Amino acid sequence: MRILIYSYNYHPEPIGIAPLMTELAEGLAKKGHTVRVVTAMPWYPNSEISPDYRGKLYLTEERNGVKIQRSFVWISRQRNFKNRALFEISFVILSFFQVLNGSRPDVIFLTIPGLPVCVPAAILSWLYQTPIVLNLQDILPDAAVHVGLIRNPKMIRLFTWLENFAYKTATKISVISDGFTENLLGKKVPREKIIEIPNWVDINFIKPLDQEKNYFREENNLNGKFVVLYSGNIALTQPLEILIDAAVQLNHIEDIAIVIVGKQEALERLERYCHRKKATNVILKPFQPRHKLPEMLAAANVGMVMQKHNVISFNMPSKIQLLLASGRAIIASVPANGTAARAIEKSGGGLVVPPEDSEALASAIEHLYLNPQLVKSLGEKGREYAKQVYNFEPILERYEELLLSMKKPIKKLNQLNKLL
Repeated sequence: MRILIYSYNYHPEPIGIAPLMTELAEGLAKKGHTVRVVTAMPWYPNSEISPDYRGKLYLTEERNGVKIQRSFVWISRQRNFKNRALFEISFVILSFFQVLNGSRPDVIFLTIPGLPVCVPAAILSWLYQTPIVLNLQDILPDAAVHVGLIRNPKMIRLFTWLENFAYKTATKISVISDGFTENLLGKKVPREKIIEIPNWVDINFIKPLDQEKNYFREENNLNGKFVVLYSGNIALTQPLEILIDAAVQLNHIEDIAIVIVGKQEALERLERYCHRKKATNVILKPFQPRHKLPEMLAAANVGMVMQKHNVISFNMPSKIQLLLASGRAIIASVPANGTAARAIEKSGGGLVVPPEDSEALASAIEHLYLNPQLVKSLGEKGREYAKQVYNFEPILERYEELLLSMKKPIKKLNQLNKLL
């Protein structure tokens, strides 16, 4: 089967959607499918094109049996409407010509974010008479509006139109949690279009490892410490200042170390906050190479999941699967009614505390510090749950089955004309 994966992000980007799309593409290629990925030059999370890819309009690579067709994107570290618009427009236009530079796919696998790319995907679907499987990793514009990223009424209307257009032109919509399903049903998306397939983790790659001779512990003088680790995005929805406030309240326990791993730009802001709060037990480190991720996770006793109280309920951080698979106990400072809280409670692999409550967070950290057997038990339960629910191989088979069911060409000309 000829599969086209249309995604803003792909290898070598180390976090977010990129590792997921890379594992999916390579997994499908190993099963004998012809997989082509149309994506941007690597730009995330540093908001700049990686040095090896600069100065190029187009680039085609092959990696592990997957053909990767890249196009230039306008990217800037300065976040404003103009730069975001240029980013979206550059990818929408330039990637379209990359798609045409290849054979007709049997199915288009389109991952969201972002929304504008649903327009060229729909045009390609009509040209090729090929179905679209829309993979929702986030629901836009809901999530962006909810936290204040989009405030302009005209922009909200435009993105709402794009969202509805994406749902109508998709043959099937794969969602990563039941919260997504509830949201789509509330928007009158037909239930038969929706299929729930959770995000996954490669349990053979991410697994419990011994903390002895652990590079991350040795490099950061963490041997003998009770390590609480946050690794991931540091943006509007992740209140890392709350974790630092909790660390200050634990300064009297010398064996506790709070480690935050993230984007250098965000770490500089947190470093200033640490100085202001006199948080001497916080270590700030930049993102580690992907191949070192299992060992970095193993360096922790506890893994953190952080959300603000106003994060929309369906939000499901991909780090949950990683922490569960690594056998780390989890503390989730997240809304109790959200998808993230439900996932952790179902797993039995962690504790859920109220978001943006540094006292509750400090109390939970101290509780686990004083109860090593509980830490071990939570980690073991989480690992077992990851093996049963989030194991990559069975989920890959579900995606393969979904894509194979789409192989018969469909007629979409009349539908597209009506929508346009």
